[in-house]
Amino acid sequence: MNGAQVLVVAGVRADHDLLTTVAEGELARLGVDGTVSVVDGAAAVRERLAVGIPTVVLPGPHPEARALMTLAGPHAPATVWYDIEVTGPAAVAPGAAHLYGRGVWGLVWAIRHAVLRRRHPATRIRYGPGPEQWGELRMPPGAALADGVGSPVPVAVLLHGGFWRSVWAADLMDALAADLAARGFAAWNLEYRRPDRHGWTATVSDVAAGLTALSDVDEPLDLDRVAVLGHSAGGQLALRVAADHGRVALAVPLAGVLDLAGGDGRGIGTGAVTAALGGPRYEVPEVYAASDPMARVPVGVPQLVVVGADDDLDLVDFNRRYVAAARAAGDDVTYIEEPGDHFAVIDPAAPLWHTTADALSVTLKVT
Repeated sequence: MNGAQVLVVAGVRADHDLLTTVAEGELARLGVDGTVSVVDGAAAVRERLAVGIPTVVLPGPHPEARALMTLAGPHAPATVWYDIEVTGPAAVAPGAAHLYGRGVWGLVWAIRHAVLRRRHPATRIRYGPGPEQWGELRMPPGAALADGVGSPVPVAVLLHGGFWRSVWAADLMDALAADLAARGFAAWNLEYRRPDRHGWTATVSDVAAGLTALSDVDEPLDLDRVAVLGHSAGGQLALRVAADHGRVALAVPLAGVLDLAGGDGRGIGTGAVTAALGGPRYEVPEVYAASDPMARVPVGVPQLVVVGADDDLDLVDFNRRYVAAARAAGDDVTYIEEPGDHFAVIDPAAPLWHTTADALSVTLKVT
């Protein structure tokens, strides 16, 4: 891969020097020789897209530049369109990606997505008709892809977090998916409909459907060795699907929101739990009873519960109390709490992830 580029269309409502500083820092962290440019309009964007290297475009409100989002061509798989404001989903050309609503910091994730999807290509497989009902499969080096021949490999299902809100998506788990594939897992990075746009039932059913869809994947997958890893809000979903589904060998909540009643009561994530589940616990108690990890113990599935000691104190509290409750109910739970923040658990360079990955490999007998 020869470089990357970030194109900021004139008119984007952000300080361009700040965007440049953020972008250059992430490109350097990824070891990519990249450029950051402010361009005047659609003609300049079209010319730069033809270069064919990983590209992030911030089109802003410019109508002609935004019209290029649906332009098909060989550039599309290398292109991530990023809106720093909450625009909602936007149509893009086949192979391209659109992220939105994460502010200036979200540019970091857009750059990671553009670079990692080129470095570590994945096969996208749909499990439903909707635009958010898909997973991306990365097979280990040397394992078969697209011919179904080879020794079965264990599967790591990845569920992203983001307080169950649509501005956050499966790209959050790109780096972890690539790392797990390199460690010998088939990494199945699952996208799903979020409740802010589709309701809680759609979210729960999508995660279950995405897990079930593994049975139809024509690859050498060992479905008796399936681990479900969920980050933050995805940690709750990992435990929910493990409790509901019969074929999960290990549930791995990473900095998970593991006490929904507590999250509702404390208003974590500016009311994220209450919004996601459709109301406070006293208005929809049946939803909390089915979804709250605290209410589902014993889950009946071995668990590896991980949280960074430097994470939000409420999350540390939720994880500690959940582990105590699950063990008291008879669940087999391994608990890891080591230095690291909320994102160390999904950062392949972080010592906390190394500890987690080693424990995961031992549990699922990956050598």
